Amino acid sequence: EAAPEPGEPRSRPPQQRQPCGEAPGGLAGWECPQAGTALSRERPPVRGGHGGTSGMSHLSAPESSWSSLPRVPAFLQGPRLAAHPTSPPALADGPNDSEKPTGGKSKAELRAERRAKQEAERAQKQAKKAELSQAATAAKPRLTPTEPQSVVKRLPEHVQVDDPAAQRKLAKKLERQQVPLRQDYGTKVNLFSHLHQYSRKKPLTQQMSIPSTVIHPAVVRLGLQYSQGIINGSNARCIALLEVFKQLIRDYSTPPNEELSRDLVAKLKPHISFLNQCRPLSASMGNAIKFLKKEISCLPDTLREEEAKEKLQDTIDKYLREKILLAAEAISRSAFEKINDKDVILVYGCSSLVNRTLCDAHVKKGRAFRVIVVDSRPRLEGRETLRRLVRKGIHCTYVMINAISYVLPEVSKVLLGAHALLANGSVMSRVGTSQIALVSKAYNVPVLVCCETYKFCERVQTDSFVSNELDDPDDLIVLRKGQAQLGGWAENKSLRLLNLVYDVTPPDLVDLVITDLGMIPCTSVPVVLRVKNVDQ
Repeated sequence: EAAPEPGEPRSRPPQQRQPCGEAPGGLAGWECPQAGTALSRERPPVRGGHGGTSGMSHLSAPESSWSSLPRVPAFLQGPRLAAHPTSPPALADGPNDSEKPTGGKSKAELRAERRAKQEAERAQKQAKKAELSQAATAAKPRLTPTEPQSVVKRLPEHVQVDDPAAQRKLAKKLERQQVPLRQDYGTKVNLFSHLHQYSRKKPLTQQMSIPSTVIHPAVVRLGLQYSQGIINGSNARCIALLEVFKQLIRDYSTPPNEELSRDLVAKLKPHISFLNQCRPLSASMGNAIKFLKKEISCLPDTLREEEAKEKLQDTIDKYLREKILLAAEAISRSAFEKINDKDVILVYGCSSLVNRTLCDAHVKKGRAFRVIVVDSRPRLEGRETLRRLVRKGIHCTYVMINAISYVLPEVSKVLLGAHALLANGSVMSRVGTSQIALVSKAYNVPVLVCCETYKFCERVQTDSFVSNELDDPDDLIVLRKGQAQLGGWAENKSLRLLNLVYDVTPPDLVDLVITDLGMIPCTSVPVVLRVKNVDQ
């Protein structure tokens, strides 16, 4: 039969019945869903299709029977050809992606539009957020160079001497406490202008009126001993402080309508401020004051005044015995294990703990060793160490600090004391200690530091400039034949004297720290501090 022209309706051939169960077109296994359904098969010619005139067989049936026919499996379907206008719908899995819906846009175009819309919304949100951040930054006031930075407010008072606002605040505080303000002396080095510099010729007691002051006479005497250098050393200063506090507690009486736990702490504050004006408090003194305040605040209200005062005095005695005396004994026993016969031990300055360790090792244990005492100006504390060791029969050699490179080749170990052990492992000690540790490291000589745990401090410090103590610069003046060579140094604007008290030794220059808890490295200081805080 000739193929009709395009657009011309095609006549349907007469239907031929096939028996049920026989597959049309020779397909085996095909079952007719309804008996008596008329099927016809024909092969219309395909124009422009694949494979020339070959094509796919089309099934024609009444419209009522197409909905009930099963879908032909995909592997049985042939290549898709253009459907005839009068042909029934093709059995396909679904519409093709390339087909456009009624709106005229394909799915790819719709996806592209949605993606572009999302990108535009995201860019708009980011632009709006940037505008808000810029507006907030512009609204913040900018600090001028003359305004103090916020970090300065977190610094302690004794390192803000060059800040007028901090000094005015300190003066008002001392005025409320009826404590005089000590004036600085001389011209300071610019690098240390933020620290106090006092003169022993102008003690704080000159500005006090004893009958009208609230400061206890024992505290006034102790402050004068601090400022004149009569009591030196961390342990000696802390012991003297606690003994004076015991006397303060004995002489204290609770005012009417007041609680001892609150009023006693308030009464201690002006005394502490007075001692701090005489000389900055050491780390050991700060820890002792913190401990005493905590014990006072923990007193129960049911205790009578006399019982509370006795309990506080017993607490102070226990602190002195455990933290200082018994700790020194434990350190002496631990350090004895590091001292051998025929050792040459180098010590610096005058450390009461180091002196006791050496004396116990020689007298009680019978170890035979030699000690090289290194000293430095202007304090010359090594002379006192030399007297104590020679008195015990220890063979000693006395040199100045500028000669340590000549004596270190024969030294077997270095034994040093400490003013405080900081949280980052640095050792704060008498000025010159870091130099000795540095040279000892160059000569591969082990450096051992003896320090009680009550001197461990939570402060972190990596240099000697931010927080330190300036001693009287007049101590640097050399007296020769009764005449000072630098007598009028204060009048010379081009000359400034610097008399540092402490320096900071980094932890990598210290091999071992001997404490009352045992021998530990410098890096274990935070662990000890954490355990102490838990115990308290």
